Amino acid sequence: MVQTVQSLKVFNTLSGKKEEFNPIDPSHVKIYACGPTVYNYAHIGNARMAVVFDTLVRLLRYTHPKVTYVSNITDIDDKIIDAANELNLPIKEITEKYTDIYNEDMAKLSVMIPDIQPKATEYITEMIELIQDLITKEHAYEKEGHVLFHVPSYLNYGMLSNVNREGQIAGSRVDVAPFKKDPADFVLWKPSNENQPGWESPWGFGRPGWHTECSAMSKKTLGLPFDIHGGGKDLTFPHHENEIAQSCCSSGDIENPSSYANYWMHNGFVTINGEKMSKSLGNIILVKDLSEKYHGEVIRLALLSSHYRQGLDWNDQVAHQAKKLLDKLYKILEDLSDTINKESKNISPDFIASLMDDLNTPGFLANLNKLIKDFDLIKTEEDRSIFKSKLILCGEILGILQEEPSSWFNEELENIDKNKIDKLVASRLEAKAQKDYTKADLIRNELSKMGIKIKDTDSGTDWSIES
Repeated sequence: MVQTVQSLKVFNTLSGKKEEFNPIDPSHVKIYACGPTVYNYAHIGNARMAVVFDTLVRLLRYTHPKVTYVSNITDIDDKIIDAANELNLPIKEITEKYTDIYNEDMAKLSVMIPDIQPKATEYITEMIELIQDLITKEHAYEKEGHVLFHVPSYLNYGMLSNVNREGQIAGSRVDVAPFKKDPADFVLWKPSNENQPGWESPWGFGRPGWHTECSAMSKKTLGLPFDIHGGGKDLTFPHHENEIAQSCCSSGDIENPSSYANYWMHNGFVTINGEKMSKSLGNIILVKDLSEKYHGEVIRLALLSSHYRQGLDWNDQVAHQAKKLLDKLYKILEDLSDTINKESKNISPDFIASLMDDLNTPGFLANLNKLIKDFDLIKTEEDRSIFKSKLILCGEILGILQEEPSSWFNEELENIDKNKIDKLVASRLEAKAQKDYTKADLIRNELSKMGIKIKDTDSGTDWSIES
């Protein structure tokens, strides 16, 4: 489904401004986004990246004839080695387990499997070729079994993160080793001992550096340059900065950072009730746990409720608001169940205008709420058909409304404790009979927090799920 609409605008981290998106080949858009390191369960921060770029890809597939989306799996990393040692399990067993779990968790959030999902361990040959090329062109050097990229050899280093090299080094994740020519130099290849995974290379038995992996995989799967490189804001430095340096120095135009990727997009952090997620605070929310509490579409819509470049503070209220909106949308779709869906060509391009403005999902959701309010004003079957088409389009792009309305509401009923609700309703009626209105109000509030709406009638009290 390709529509002619206004041009997409994206905020390019490389330029620091919003730009019109002009793909290298308008008939084939190419995107790469950094995926997870698979040694543990995915958390809500991982999910936000996946949901944001899945939404971008869905939008681009609406406006362009072909989109290739690549998002990798990092299955060799020191964190993975540490996890394997701690659990006394083979590395492959851990990485395969958590890759499967990650994809299952993302599927619950309606995140499509990328067109290509390369695993780092499958591209070692390409990584070795990249490193060898950098050595030949004198951008890298070997020292004590390590191969390091020499940062001063790339004059544009720091252009993406917009921080000078000294500022980057201070307090960053840069390891300062005595064998480095410059403190900012980063590892392309490191030696492995007999208890660590590794591969034979011109520099001995070892394994690639993290940054090396994405440069090699993106080049192999998409070619250079490609259109959009994405990931979480935390990857801007050093990971993406280093990717640009080694990729441009190897096979691109050393004077032009865009010779690797034209646009760089980064999503903001997720906080939990105003605090940064951390092991020390014990506030890391895993997708597998969250999906037991909320439907995947609720989680997805909540993650899209804040602009992708901004931070998102996760709390029950955010999820509750997403749930209310989805209930309204599904209720309308239920009312339109017998209405024929019009072809998308009848849909006005301005319907997705906010999304075309740097993926402004909050603006789009605001317009969607306005649309819902107009539903009661619709009288003709023609207008009902157009309305239904708009909702279906909304679902396709946002990755929601994938359930049948009947299934959506039946699932809600299955997941609530009806006995508990009935007991609370009975207790409230008893409190009212005893004129204990304070207690009655407290029970009403408790029911409301559970998402239950009550209505007093002459024959008693009815309850329903709030929409």
